[in-house]
Amino acid sequence: MNTLSSPRAAAAVVLLFGYNGLVIGAYAASIPTLQARFQLAPWQMSIFFICMGLAGIASMQLSGRLSDRLGARRVCVFILPILVVAILGIGLAPTLPLLFVAGILLGLGNGGIDVAMNAIGVQVEQHRPKPIMSFFHGMWSVGNFVGAGLLVLIAPLLAHNGEATVLATTSVVAALGVVALVVAWRITPETAVISHHDEAGVKTRIPTSAYLLGLMAIAFGLGEGTANDWSGLHVTQVAGVDPTTGALGFTCVAAFMVVIRLLGDFLVARFGRRAVTRFGGACSALGYVVAAVGTNLPVLLIGWSLVGLGIGMIAPQVYAVAGHTAGGRGLAVVVTFGYATFLIAPAIMGGLISLVGIQQTMWVPAVLLSGLLIVARIMPARETETFARDAATEA
Repeated sequence: MNTLSSPRAAAAVVLLFGYNGLVIGAYAASIPTLQARFQLAPWQMSIFFICMGLAGIASMQLSGRLSDRLGARRVCVFILPILVVAILGIGLAPTLPLLFVAGILLGLGNGGIDVAMNAIGVQVEQHRPKPIMSFFHGMWSVGNFVGAGLLVLIAPLLAHNGEATVLATTSVVAALGVVALVVAWRITPETAVISHHDEAGVKTRIPTSAYLLGLMAIAFGLGEGTANDWSGLHVTQVAGVDPTTGALGFTCVAAFMVVIRLLGDFLVARFGRRAVTRFGGACSALGYVVAAVGTNLPVLLIGWSLVGLGIGMIAPQVYAVAGHTAGGRGLAVVVTFGYATFLIAPAIMGGLISLVGIQQTMWVPAVLLSGLLIVARIMPARETETFARDAATEA
């Protein structure tokens, strides 16, 4: 049996997505406390996000090429220890410079594993009769939700002491990372080496579709990055609650991303990737509109829930199409667009927040995400509708 078609292969991808989500969830939920601990102004938060973003961009380019040349398994196993050190460093950092070092490591680890684990996921999906990429991304969202929820659960046990809560949360996540590394070493399958040369040995160009998909990634990257890095602060400031309660904003985003991604493969098989992407753009745009006009805690949490519900539908479809049509190298291009926006756009948002306030700034992702209703038409029809046609044929 081809190892990529075995249950262990799918389990390995679930593990990689889940742990990466756990790390990012713990980090994102810690942001309000880190901001208060180091007394960071919005422009300082912006610089922090930019440093992480640049590290992630560099890591992605190398990861995509190495995944094609050496196999994505080796890349993932190498990067997992970097994530462990990075998240522990976020909790332990006693000074602002060391916090920046931990943030850069987190950017390197997250950017690299994002490309490599998606590359494995695409090859696993190619060996299955039905789509599974949404499920994999759903496991990332499960990890993300658990990471954020872990901080919320630990906070009352430590009398809402922010610094102690962040340290306890990141320590637990780092310990789980050691376990994840041992298991991933044993079960992650070898992936096919992908050549980007023609029969004459001439290097082929990255397909134009990869760059078009990258433009779509900018919209959902900004929406998801803003939700990750500013949802907690948005709820804290607009609703006037403490930082640990404000973390519920991001927790709602993560929770509803879990819900939609676990349903995503069924929706893709029924309606096709293009329709799913367009609906995701509309739903997340509506959520940002609610965040821009709401004032009390329940309404704001509804808005961020809609953001998570919509955003969760988009990335798996765009990344899957990129991987199927352009391999790890093309996937790296698309992930770079999305991830760079995911990390750098919140820094830009920080500048806007300084100028017009955090609530009015939420109109920016609302406008960009609504554009997916039109831009989703560029998704290649062959990869977008294949599963929908197969489902109709079976029916």
